[in-house]
Amino acid sequence: MKEKRNAFFSAAADVLFWFIGTFLYAFSVQVFVAPNALAAGGVTGIATTVNYLFPVIPTGALIFAINIPLFIISWIVFGKQFIVRTIIATAINSAFVDLIPSFIPAYEGEKLLCALFGGLLCGIGLGLVFRHGATTGGMDIAARLVRLKLPHISTGTMTLLLDFCVILFAGLCYKSVDSILYSVIVVFMSGKAMDYVIAGMGHGRMLMIVSDHPKEITADITKETGRGVSLLPVQGGFTGEEKKMLLCVVRAHEVAKVRKIVKRYDAKPFIIITESSEVLGLGFKDLNETL
Repeated sequence: MKEKRNAFFSAAADVLFWFIGTFLYAFSVQVFVAPNALAAGGVTGIATTVNYLFPVIPTGALIFAINIPLFIISWIVFGKQFIVRTIIATAINSAFVDLIPSFIPAYEGEKLLCALFGGLLCGIGLGLVFRHGATTGGMDIAARLVRLKLPHISTGTMTLLLDFCVILFAGLCYKSVDSILYSVIVVFMSGKAMDYVIAGMGHGRMLMIVSDHPKEITADITKETGRGVSLLPVQGGFTGEEKKMLLCVVRAHEVAKVRKIVKRYDAKPFIIITESSEVLGLGFKDLNETL
């Protein structure tokens, strides 16, 4: 009974964030992006451009209509579980896109502000939808399908290429080079904001430390930061000397503390610090929060 209740609340939370995310996305498109002859990329960019050319065609309805063939193909290729959530989220998004202009006026001001805030809100909205197990269809599905034939190209790269084609198409229809340039800002800001929402709270720094005092450093890192440390055997390629490498992941603000700990015991350590786009596990993000 408890498991069913938890599953219900989890599903309800997902739907709530789908509504919030799609509203922010639709708000951005209809208030900042489309009224200023900009393109958000993806199917939405195609739909807003077609609506510009033929105003009688509702943008939201067109977004859903363009996605229908992609839904059918995805159902066959990827299965039911993936596509059902996407159909629901896309339907909500399409409804918001057509409803928002009737009660929220468009902002027709400085285009740079429109591009920045439009992209920011687009990314936050999409990030919330993605983080809660759905997509808004469009180029995300198209990119996955294309990758079946071109697996050496990442999904992110493929999505960017498709978005760039949409931006060029929109720029030609708007007959404006400025629209192309500002639309690139929209897509860039959207991608950055979406990445932060999806994995931002899971960002961390990975440290690989080679020192002559692994035990002492490990003990102090664990005691003073509460982070776990893994000890890996390594061998110097030049000296052939056997040593231990410490591997640990911390928050960005904890890096300085770890460096002080290392310096406490070793004046000449070897340290590699890299950014981790997402960290799952104790002290970071729970695996169940991911898609």
